Amino acid sequence: MHDTGDQPRYETRDVASRSMVWSAIGILMLTVAGLAASWIVMKYFVTVQRLGPPASPFDQTRTIPPAPRLSVRPVEELKRNLEEEKARLSSYGWIDQNAGTVHIPIERAMELSLEKGFPVRPSPVAQSGAGAQAKMNLPTPKKQQP
Repeated sequence: MHDTGDQPRYETRDVASRSMVWSAIGILMLTVAGLAASWIVMKYFVTVQRLGPPASPFDQTRTIPPAPRLSVRPVEELKRNLEEEKARLSSYGWIDQNAGTVHIPIERAMELSLEKGFPVRPSPVAQSGAGAQAKMNLPTPKKQQP
């Protein structure tokens, strides 16, 4: 251990009371200034910007904010939406009766699509003939023997 000699082993100065007092006065002045500014702004809004009549407790109208709105019960709403979509996708109905547009179940639409077939783009082989087959190294179709 080091020998400290006659030096005391504790702080010899107390707290700086002058700094503490000035800090407290500064905080008090800022608080009073903030309250005064709030009071002035409040008086301005009360006198200059008059509001309409106070809302009546008997008034039952509710102003709805513009869309999109937050969902109040998201789980229930999602479940209801999925059920509505499922019902629509599995039933027959009119989309536009004047135009003669209907909706049909998905399963039936897939069956009709398979029966009717899908449009097929003509292959380059059919367009240009056997010369294109040779260039593309495609095998030539063999003729079936009767």
